[in-house]
Amino acid sequence: MTSATPPSTADRLRLAVMGAGSVGCYFGALLARAGHAVTLIGRPAHVQAIAERGLRLQTATHDEHVPLGASTEASAVAGADVVLLCVKSTDTETAARQIAPHLAPGALVLTLQNGVDNDARVRAVLGPAQPVAAAVVYVATAMAGPGHVRHFGRGDLLIAPSPVSERLAHELAAAGIPTQVSDNVRGALWAKLVINCAYNALSAMAQRPYGWLVQQDGASEVIADLVAECLAVAQADGVRMDGDVHAAVRGIAQSMPGQLSSTAQDLARGKPSEIEHLNGYVARRGAALGVATPVNRALLVLVRMAEAARMEAAPELQNQ
Repeated sequence: MTSATPPSTADRLRLAVMGAGSVGCYFGALLARAGHAVTLIGRPAHVQAIAERGLRLQTATHDEHVPLGASTEASAVAGADVVLLCVKSTDTETAARQIAPHLAPGALVLTLQNGVDNDARVRAVLGPAQPVAAAVVYVATAMAGPGHVRHFGRGDLLIAPSPVSERLAHELAAAGIPTQVSDNVRGALWAKLVINCAYNALSAMAQRPYGWLVQQDGASEVIADLVAECLAVAQADGVRMDGDVHAAVRGIAQSMPGQLSSTAQDLARGKPSEIEHLNGYVARRGAALGVATPVNRALLVLVRMAEAARMEAAPELQNQ
């Protein structure tokens, strides 16, 4: 990883990351490293570690501590030109309400989340005067501990048009984050949703990675049924997906055979998953459009039951 050329004073952005998990920390670290003013908003242990020694950014070729701001308070978005919203989809409205009183007029809220409707949900909270845009995130990262983010692959963004998207894309690219502005971010979000629906719940129920899943008898047929339902709902909803979605689904198991889904990780930790915004979204949207989605609905219910059983067995995990 090479150092980016520091931006001029005029180009220097003020950014806040609401929800400083692995995705927000990775992009925040690169932007801070490139000379932009970045504040991460996260949990106390995370914020304390960053305040003491900076955010540790570890990649295949680089390992350093990046100094940047950190806070536990949503009010830290005040004065930001751009707010990267990186909370789980289950927390979208709550986070939007928390930052709403503190946003600068004209500040862009960019949603870097799973699911396809987070930007609309944020817009419904913030109102039409506040710029909101969606982004599609292609990155493999994980938190290795408080104040320590690890990067495993990719790291590029596709962002929707907004008054500042072109400038933001330029600064992101200069910081080492390949970024394109696209008028079909909705289609790209749906393409990612299809992949998540194909693997996340199955990985969660089996607590096994993608490569293992596709080797099991009958798994390929179930995955094909999941994808077919997703595509039928997308078509009924007028969504245009570019590229070969089927090839993309197959490619995930080939390129990330050891990857355990985020839903599987949440389930193992006793944390609420985003299943309602993955297979659950497809099931609800299908019902609204008159498209049957029995396989997606079945996996939604199975993950819900697994979450409930996990919490009954270990209720203390809920507050960790």
